[in-house]
Amino acid sequence: MHYIPFSYHKLIEWIGDGTGLSDTILHIHAGMLLLLLTRILARRSLGSLIPLSVVCIAELGNELMDRLFFGSWRWPDTTSDVINTLFWPTVICLAVRYRPLLEKKIPELRMCEG
Repeated sequence: MHYIPFSYHKLIEWIGDGTGLSDTILHIHAGMLLLLLTRILARRSLGSLIPLSVVCIAELGNELMDRLFFGSWRWPDTTSDVINTLFWPTVICLAVRYRPLLEKKIPELRMCEG
């Protein structure tokens, strides 16, 4: 059981060391990459909850692996990781999902689109 979290942690360290990027930036990039890949593979809009759900599930799995590897929850780190991973995918999903509603209420938005 400990082999999988250990191997996963080593892979994450290897990615961080290989890219030279901080953990924060890696979480932001991973969330966006998963969102866009899921959008393409599932052929669903970014406003669909499917791409966002995949990002959420992947982040949950990542945090569970951290929990298993470290032996306890590290709440400040976990909270930061979740926020960094989910923030922009959530903003994009909501923006795409609710833009048509805003266009109906605010006609000036359509005029800005050349």
